[in-house]
Amino acid sequence: MTAHRFRVRGLELRRGDRILLSDVNLEAGPGELLALQGHSGSGKTTILRALAGLDRFETGTVEIGEARLEGGRQPDRSTPHKLRRSVGLVFQFHCLFEHMSALRNVCLAPVHVFGESVVDAERRARGLFAELGVEARADALPRELSGGEAQRVAIARALAVDPPVLLMDEPMASLDPKRRGELGAILQRLTAAGRTLLVTSHDEAFAQQFATRVFKIEGGRLWQSPKN
Repeated sequence: MTAHRFRVRGLELRRGDRILLSDVNLEAGPGELLALQGHSGSGKTTILRALAGLDRFETGTVEIGEARLEGGRQPDRSTPHKLRRSVGLVFQFHCLFEHMSALRNVCLAPVHVFGESVVDAERRARGLFAELGVEARADALPRELSGGEAQRVAIARALAVDPPVLLMDEPMASLDPKRRGELGAILQRLTAAGRTLLVTSHDEAFAQQFATRVFKIEGGRLWQSPKN
């Protein structure tokens, strides 16, 4: 995977008079896994949504891959497309379309947003399923999947257009220790392939074992925390 940018400078985001994020600065290179920690409501998910272009912010800049977002400015018409190519987002609750099979969920964006052929999209999706250990569940509906399986399908969906940056919101939530270790190994393989990962997590053991660097957020402000 080619080198890519991941740079956040002076990010500030408000809701009315309330400041949710203030002067957030973050930079990472290919192959890094950054863990983002903080109590519920501290702004972890808000950061991910801002980086993915889902929440507007007032000031600052976000540069990911070829995409650039500037606070307080409407992005140009090409930016959403560049952002979708550059960033994959895995929500805490997998958010799969319940009426579609796992395979169709993963092929949706490549086919309908980026114009890939169904054959090519399905080939890549099945390859991702094999890498993630859910190749036998391609035809299952989301309600037929276990929590861990649904999460892996959601990861495959985020990787379907091969983005260099992956954002993950609390992927360790509700997983037992065995599944946490398996997921940690998957994330390590993704960084070994040159991706940059930003992962929110309450799990201190996960952050210490798998993250390259650990960041804390409190009161809308972000700082790097030393690893043990």
